[in-house]
Amino acid sequence: MISHIIDFDALLRQLLYDPQNPLLFNNGFFVYFFFVFILLYYLFREYYIARAVILSVFSLYFFYKASGSFVLLVIVSAVVDYVLSNFIYRQNRTLVKRLLLILSIVINLGLLFYFKYTNFFISISNDFFGSNIHPLNIVLPIAISFYTFENLSYTIDVYQGKIEPENNFLNYLLFLSFFPKLVMGPIVRASDFIPQLKRPYYVGKDDYAEGLYLIISGLFKKVVISDYISVNFVDYVFGDPSLHTGLECLIAVYGYAMVIYCDFSGYSDVAIGIAKWLGITIPPNFQSPYASVSITDFWRRWHISLSSWLRDYLYIPLGGNRYGKVRTHANLIVTMLLGGFWHGASLNFILWGALHGFGLAFNKIWSGFKANHSFSFPLPSVTRLISVLLTFHFVCFGWIFFKASSFDIAFRMLNQIVYNFSFDGIMPFFLNYYQVLAMISLGFFLHMLPANVKDVVKSRLESMPVLVGVTVFLMFVSVYAYYKTTEPIMPIYLQF
Repeated sequence: MISHIIDFDALLRQLLYDPQNPLLFNNGFFVYFFFVFILLYYLFREYYIARAVILSVFSLYFFYKASGSFVLLVIVSAVVDYVLSNFIYRQNRTLVKRLLLILSIVINLGLLFYFKYTNFFISISNDFFGSNIHPLNIVLPIAISFYTFENLSYTIDVYQGKIEPENNFLNYLLFLSFFPKLVMGPIVRASDFIPQLKRPYYVGKDDYAEGLYLIISGLFKKVVISDYISVNFVDYVFGDPSLHTGLECLIAVYGYAMVIYCDFSGYSDVAIGIAKWLGITIPPNFQSPYASVSITDFWRRWHISLSSWLRDYLYIPLGGNRYGKVRTHANLIVTMLLGGFWHGASLNFILWGALHGFGLAFNKIWSGFKANHSFSFPLPSVTRLISVLLTFHFVCFGWIFFKASSFDIAFRMLNQIVYNFSFDGIMPFFLNYYQVLAMISLGFFLHMLPANVKDVVKSRLESMPVLVGVTVFLMFVSVYAYYKTTEPIMPIYLQF
């Protein structure tokens, strides 16, 4: 009897939120969660209401297991914007519509500001104005930045008449809480997502194959490549750069470029792949960003859902490129400054955003100069390679401030690279870190694979017998078990 009680208690603890082990795609509990969910979802796939209820319940439970009581914040946010958007749509007076939109913006940004930026501004006040305000004991809710942007895009689109508000609250709740993308994005638009919920469930062989490819490749990028490089090299070099040579610091910067790409794009791929199995298409969020030929090209390929959101709901409302070159450049800089601030309440992120803002402005100026002087460079392939390398190193320079915990760490990193760089000791370094270097190389290799190679893999998965597919999956699990760390590594964008 006692053993049964202990087992029941252990099961109950597994089902409850554990702040030390939040539910994510790389969490062991997710396997059981997803098995039960997909079984029920498939059994009731032909019944829209049952399917929607199952998806809503599991999405909210997933978020509860990931963030505890903050799941209530998602529900409250959904209620507020669902009600306000319907009021906005039905209101004939422009002034009242505008006031309702302002109310929605104030509520959404107010919650985001309170949880994410209160202590930042308290510290600014204490440092620069000599105040003595004690920081508040505030825990940042997981995913608040992502679903805040989704709420804002929805109410703004309704206000501008681009979409009609959703009448079924369950659909809007699903739009906000859909578990594959809730915790770390991608940021989706209601106009793209909600209509898919109302369609009959259909998953073809190509959807299954693409979903399987994205899930396996995404988990491989996150758990095998990103986590391994981070734990075994990048984290402790960035912990104290002065203990490492300039060469080690430079390799750590390249390593972090691959860590953040594999971490975030891997998680996005898993989210998109799971959605594919549920009959829902979410657009890709990354398209080989380190192959970009300019910083403008980089932002067309990196975190596409965020860059398009910033363009449509910040850059264009600020005036975009409609009021002359100076205003255009200023709008780009302001947009990226706020984009950096969105990432985190830190001067490091603001500087990172400023770097990209000035980079985009310079790219605009350079493109205009080339167009006006009508000249072309010889050897286009060499020119393109140089452009890719320059863009990549500019992005890596920005990653130093993005990753470093303070300006002091960032400048020590740069100091080691510039003033303490040599190839002395390269062989011991290689022998000690050959596995890390292999992982970094593998990450860049996979990143640069042409799309047609990926399409061939997907077609093979589509024609693969179930037994072979299971074998491939078990092989992946074996690799995962070998390389995974003892403690799960939290996704980088979880903090945003």
